[in-house]
Amino acid sequence: MTAADAPPLYSVLPFVAMLLAIAVCPLWVNHWWERNGNKLVLSLLLSAPVVAYYLVRHPYELVATAEEFTSFILLLASLFVISGGIRVTGDLEATPLTNTSFLALGSLLASFLGTTGASMLLIRPLLQTNRQRHHTTHTVVFFIFLVSNIGGLLTPLGDPPLFLGYLRGVPFVWTFRLWLPWLVAVSILLVVYFIWDSIVHPREPIRALERDRTHQRPLRVAGVVNFLWLAGVVMAVALLGSPWREVGMIALAGLSLRLTPAAVRRENEFTFYPIKEVAVLFLGIFYTMIPALELLRLRGGELAVREPWQFFWATGALSSFLDNAPTYLTFLSLGQGLRLTDEVVGVTHAVLTGISMGAVFMGANTYIGNAPNFMVKSIAEEAKVKMPSFFGYMAYSGAILIPLFALLTMLFF
Repeated sequence: MTAADAPPLYSVLPFVAMLLAIAVCPLWVNHWWERNGNKLVLSLLLSAPVVAYYLVRHPYELVATAEEFTSFILLLASLFVISGGIRVTGDLEATPLTNTSFLALGSLLASFLGTTGASMLLIRPLLQTNRQRHHTTHTVVFFIFLVSNIGGLLTPLGDPPLFLGYLRGVPFVWTFRLWLPWLVAVSILLVVYFIWDSIVHPREPIRALERDRTHQRPLRVAGVVNFLWLAGVVMAVALLGSPWREVGMIALAGLSLRLTPAAVRRENEFTFYPIKEVAVLFLGIFYTMIPALELLRLRGGELAVREPWQFFWATGALSSFLDNAPTYLTFLSLGQGLRLTDEVVGVTHAVLTGISMGAVFMGANTYIGNAPNFMVKSIAEEAKVKMPSFFGYMAYSGAILIPLFALLTMLFF
């Protein structure tokens, strides 16, 4: 297929509208947007022109997209269901070392439970541990940085864009090669957090610190059998092809639902609302982005983004304000359109590194960069933590993350 066969430029308008809706509707029409039925109607309306176009032109694209969407949603759903059956309780003394340890553990778990799973598993015990303290906003902000985003770089399970890359042919173990930038980014943020919390901790009211020391309960984990099912999901993704991979994930999620005591999910306040929301939104994203991806594959060489560092910042800039999963695929298609040396899925290792790091890391720049960000914010506010506004959060990320990303550019690109 040549550039002359590319779909018309206006065919990307449904995709642009879909991304704008995801970015703007939660801020402007929040109550309307809360209903998953409204999101589904929007997804179907915006997808309809693309589906009609490809039914006539290339119907096999619609079938391939359906297969990819199914694998994507089943992975997220299985991780969501299984991690929802694990409950961590307890109340430790909220020292800087304790909080830093929480963030370090979450950063590691994010690559294996997914950023959503790790965030939902650890945010409530972290808030419980810090409930006697007055200065906790910075702790939740760093939790979003590390557990909800940057920690998920090491495996395709960690963050949705990496799993989409896996479905497009990136080997399962390829992301392990990103361990050094992951380690550098996580380590720097943990050190910055520890210093920050060490400065703030002595400023807490004496009575609050006394309550924190006296109201302690050891950490306990319920639903530990679900760690076995999580290991099974990892094995299914790494070793099985379609459709056995999907069958395995469904079976493991079913075992989790069947064998986990109902009280564990009830205490976790587990519902299917978040995964339904992801499903209806990504249904629209997957279908509306078909012409955008095809255009980039066929005409990507006409754009100015060519160097790995440019892919890092361009992917990251869009991932900050739009969903990072379609952004990843968009720039992967752009890289493939440049006809670079085919080291992995049609691009060089360096370019794929830039795309992967940009999508995963810079989803932390705003509340809307990655799905867990808003979820953590909402849970923290329910726990009476005063969270920054949309632009207030960007002040944190601009001051802390942008210099970090500049350093990573100099070190790795």
